[in-house]
Amino acid sequence: MTNYTPTNSLHEESAPSKRRIRIAVALVYFSMGLCFSSWASRIPEIKTALHLNDALFGTILFALPVGQFLMMPFSGKLVTRFGSHKVLPYALPAYTIVLSSIGLVHAGWQLAIALLLFGISGNLCNISMNTQGVAAEKLYQRSIMSSFHGGWSLAGFSGALIGIAMINLHIEPLWHFVTIILIVWIIVWINYPYLYRTKHRTWPDEPKRKLFNRPDGVLIQLGIIGFCSMASEGAMFDWSGIYFKDVVHAPASLVVLGYTSFMVMMATGRFVADYFVSKIGRKRLMQICGVMISTGLFTAVFFPYLIPCTLAFMLVGLGVSSMVPSVYSAAGRHSKVPTGIALATVSSVSFLGFLMGPPLIGYISQAAGLRYSFAVIGVFGIGITLLVSRVKALQG
Repeated sequence: MTNYTPTNSLHEESAPSKRRIRIAVALVYFSMGLCFSSWASRIPEIKTALHLNDALFGTILFALPVGQFLMMPFSGKLVTRFGSHKVLPYALPAYTIVLSSIGLVHAGWQLAIALLLFGISGNLCNISMNTQGVAAEKLYQRSIMSSFHGGWSLAGFSGALIGIAMINLHIEPLWHFVTIILIVWIIVWINYPYLYRTKHRTWPDEPKRKLFNRPDGVLIQLGIIGFCSMASEGAMFDWSGIYFKDVVHAPASLVVLGYTSFMVMMATGRFVADYFVSKIGRKRLMQICGVMISTGLFTAVFFPYLIPCTLAFMLVGLGVSSMVPSVYSAAGRHSKVPTGIALATVSSVSFLGFLMGPPLIGYISQAAGLRYSFAVIGVFGIGITLLVSRVKALQG
């Protein structure tokens, strides 16, 4: 297989500083996180308004990761061909428009269609955004990917706070989401000129790539680790509020506390992860984080009370914080595959976890209870710890 070498070019006389590029890329992560967390903050309310039971709601949640998964082969191709800086200005505004459509649904099937489109547009944003992150990390020549994902998580915290405010002010989801549209569009308009511009160079003797190729083994290994992490992450995004409502029996004003505590610690972990990577190594850090995920979820299962569950969800947030940035960073450094396609491959496997985790919780919850379903997801943290030790690409 022919090695891939990207050529990164900026017009020297007008090139923005490394710091300004980093800020622009971080704000892109923030914008996408704000969109997703805005949807997540209204999940319990939307589920109740549509009169959906756990199993049916779990099935509908399939639509979002299905949309992401269906878009995977095309996102990598589009980003590789046109450049992430050209794709993002279209993908991110489209993501916000689809978000607003969720506020218009009045039936379960309408929610499923909206979430399918949310997943399609979200995947294109995700691959473009992380391609920007990989390019900026190469520009700095040190680990900074976790800080970008920290911006995404910080947006999750901000989105949760905005969600709490909107709920307590009795503002309908539609107008909540329209507000998010305005914020994100302003961010994109201001920061687009400072995104990192890349040119893709294909070697003359490189064979034309098919739409579906045999995946690289290293990327599949990274994807499996991402699978376990995203299954845990998806459970927290989609079910933490419902867990606090139905299992913890938290007051209505505190139902979003579980999600908020998770997002706060995930953001915190991502802002300090690059430091710990330099101190103890990426592999050791990820092994520790796998233990945190399992410990947090099992604690929530055995002690379903407000304070223990809040602390447990914080521990899960710390645990998942380093996983996705680490596997994406490793995929972006893989020399045999273009960055956009490498990220799409890892994301394809990883998002199967996001695809299976939330619906699996719904089915198990319907049959045996929500606590049992969280215990099943807790096993994935143990799997991460065991799998990380086998992947050489995670050194450093």
